[in-house]
Amino acid sequence: MSVITNINDLKRQHKRRTPKMFYDYCESGSWTEQTFRENTSDFDQIRFRQRVAVDMEGRSTATKMIGQDVAMPVALAPVGLTGMQCADGEIKAAKAAEKFGVPFTLSTMSVCSIEEVAKNTTKPFWFQLYVMRDQEFLENIIQRAKDAKCSALVLTLDLQILGQRHKDLKNGLSVPIRPSIGNVLDLATKWRWGLGMLGTKNKSFGNIVGHARGVSNMGSLFTWTAEQFDPRLDWDKIARIKEMWGGPLILKGIMEPEDALKAVGVGADAIIVSNHGGRQLDGALSSIRMLPAIMEAVGDQIEVHLDSGIRSGQDVLKAISMGAKGTYIGRAFIHGLGANGEQGVTQALEVIHKEMDTTMALCGRKHIETMDRDTILVPKNFAGDWA
Repeated sequence: MSVITNINDLKRQHKRRTPKMFYDYCESGSWTEQTFRENTSDFDQIRFRQRVAVDMEGRSTATKMIGQDVAMPVALAPVGLTGMQCADGEIKAAKAAEKFGVPFTLSTMSVCSIEEVAKNTTKPFWFQLYVMRDQEFLENIIQRAKDAKCSALVLTLDLQILGQRHKDLKNGLSVPIRPSIGNVLDLATKWRWGLGMLGTKNKSFGNIVGHARGVSNMGSLFTWTAEQFDPRLDWDKIARIKEMWGGPLILKGIMEPEDALKAVGVGADAIIVSNHGGRQLDGALSSIRMLPAIMEAVGDQIEVHLDSGIRSGQDVLKAISMGAKGTYIGRAFIHGLGANGEQGVTQALEVIHKEMDTTMALCGRKHIETMDRDTILVPKNFAGDWA
């Protein structure tokens, strides 16, 4: 195996080893993909300030996210269909995260169920919730997350209406696979992926099939799912979900200061500045570009996290230096998973950690919590002059 020095090394292996439809599902955005691209390119505008002659012994990236100890301020983001990037993908990613000491967030649209992931791990993980019209299903899945001892609920707010991703439509993406001739030829070359899928029982949306009323097979699943994302989700319903859950609540999808203040108002424990990785509203500003305005609005009233666009440990440090208390990686760990399963996720985490540790040292800082605005240089017009 070639030496892995950065996330792009894993990305190249992921592309070779995973069927195109699932690689494209990961590596794509909505419409023109402008926001998808700018999520990463906007990080490149931020620079570090080099400091010298500082004692760098005893460095640490350890901190807390929503009161939980973490080896570094990085959580694995919720990613749908993770179990189709690699057999039992959610279980493998959760195990890698647990061993490394960072949170894993299981998606509602996961292939492996809450119960399967809990059975194969020893520490609590986080659960991400999409709000569905079916109230019985909503109440039951929250209770299942409680029963599995999930330690936080991540409520996604920006998927009431599904953004169009051209690649998914053109690839005919579905679970189980309904391949075209082109997909069949592609699948024939991904023998390692295929052998893994043959060896697992987890091949559907495990949190839904057998749990939602009337959904007992893949045919009924697609009918149910197409009708279920709840466009009526509002702040009153968010408050009711918080009460129903009763534990730490993180609101994902905040991109405006006004919404950040509303999250404070409903008593959320943290918010994630996120545009869904550029997969929903194309043309929205990048998450990192919106972070300063949101930090200015909420200050220390609520813990602020960030996702969308992070591909390196330096990206993590830039977000932390601008005020975020935590970050999330999605594509970065998926590239590792698709490349080399659980070991690949560990490799992705190791790459990010090493980049963080080295950069901290060269910035003259020994602890992650001392990375602040004085450690970076941000263009004066970074937020943009928008009318």
